[in-house]
Amino acid sequence: MAKVTTLKELYVEQLQDLYSAEQQIIATLPKMMDAAQNAQLKQGFQMHLEQTQGHAQRLEQVLQNLGEKPGGVTCQAMQGLVKEAQETMKETEPGPVQDAALIADAQRVEHYEMAGYGTVITLAKQVGDTQAAGPLGQTLQEEKQTDEKLTQVAESMVNPQAAQQG
Repeated sequence: MAKVTTLKELYVEQLQDLYSAEQQIIATLPKMMDAAQNAQLKQGFQMHLEQTQGHAQRLEQVLQNLGEKPGGVTCQAMQGLVKEAQETMKETEPGPVQDAALIADAQRVEHYEMAGYGTVITLAKQVGDTQAAGPLGQTLQEEKQTDEKLTQVAESMVNPQAAQQG
């Protein structure tokens, strides 16, 4: 990849990086759904998978409006977060403790995405991409809501069950 020399190039690179992150999440969520034991957590992962597919489509549209393609960048940070989630699934026994660990992994992903979407929203404003503010802002709100739902499942069910195991 050529060196980034303008704010618009940085904006495009950041959008492509988020697209790569979303694609990695789409590939990983079904495995996390299978590993989860708590029914609400499974359902939450399913809903997030559907939402994430929509996030990727929004990014495709934003990039298309800029005359750019979504590929070409690999999100190294998300690769690391996905690897950690895969290790969680291998290193923990199915049950409440594993569910708590999966929630922790998922929340790390959510916080990474929230930071990324906050950045591209700011960059969109700076480069004058007014069309992108709505879709990117909607995605940021959905990421925040997912994080809140994960916290609720953790605090109300999964963590107390895991604590009872010792």
